[in-house]
Amino acid sequence: MRIAIVGPGGVGGLLAGLLARAGEDVAVLARGKALETIRANGIAVDSPLGAFGAPVAACAADAAALGRADAVLVAVKAWQVGEVAPALAPLVGPDTVVVPLQNGVLAAARLAGALGEGPVANGLVAVLAWLEGPGRVKHIGMAPRITLGERGARGDAPSPRLDRLAGALARAGCEVTVSSDVERASWEKYLLIEPWGAVASAARAPIGPVRGVPETRRLLAAAQEELAAVARARGVAVPEDAPARTLAFLDGVAAEATASMQRDLAAGRPSELEEQTGALVRLAREAGVPVPVHEALLALLLPQELAARGRLPPFVRP
Repeated sequence: MRIAIVGPGGVGGLLAGLLARAGEDVAVLARGKALETIRANGIAVDSPLGAFGAPVAACAADAAALGRADAVLVAVKAWQVGEVAPALAPLVGPDTVVVPLQNGVLAAARLAGALGEGPVANGLVAVLAWLEGPGRVKHIGMAPRITLGERGARGDAPSPRLDRLAGALARAGCEVTVSSDVERASWEKYLLIEPWGAVASAARAPIGPVRGVPETRRLLAAAQEELAAVARARGVAVPEDAPARTLAFLDGVAAEATASMQRDLAAGRPSELEEQTGALVRLAREAGVPVPVHEALLALLLPQELAARGRLPPFVRP
């Protein structure tokens, strides 16, 4: 199966390496030093699934140089999806499936806006992986857990194209589910990652203190309830107990753990703030749902985000 990976960061690089090791025909869309390194040396992976190097079939900065793929896994940051989506058209043939793997709930719609509804499915991934250098991936913890699903009415029908992709990912060592309600699964992941990232960023603390200080824990729980209310207002069947279950899950996370958005903000890098917290605020306004906690969190974190993007002068971070 020819599988194109767009964005060989922690998630994309790990999946590219695992799929290439399993014998799939992997093409990588990359740029800069990642492009040079992967072309020359393939992808190096250090993982509980093995430490190995895997050459890929092709690596290029231009999708046209890679040609059509059977599946396209889009693994760039959420804020990069809108920028990269139009450039992916050369990868897409009549039977290609395009799957976003971003945090948040907007990526699939943005891809469909650029590529058409037909090729685009939806997906999400749970994994702890990051880059230790261009083309060098560190993975810890569980095997990647990936959920795939067709969008809208197509979600109720069988999906041979997703079943085929799921089989390739499973052979590579991933845990894969093809869901008939991938939108709900996406919102339930959003319920985990967005309030955690936003509240912890505002608190400038890992999850241990965030969940352990009663006042901050209440803020986190309130943010989760707001997000669930927006989901339900948009017709997504998020269960009433989902926020409480998500908070209980966070109680079991290592005390020193941080969310990816939080790490980017703390390091002064562009983050997914607008695609996570900002998106929730925009969706809430569209749905007529009040989200005062998220309004406050967005206002508190925007100066750091704008400075990281050069839209405010740099300032000393406390």
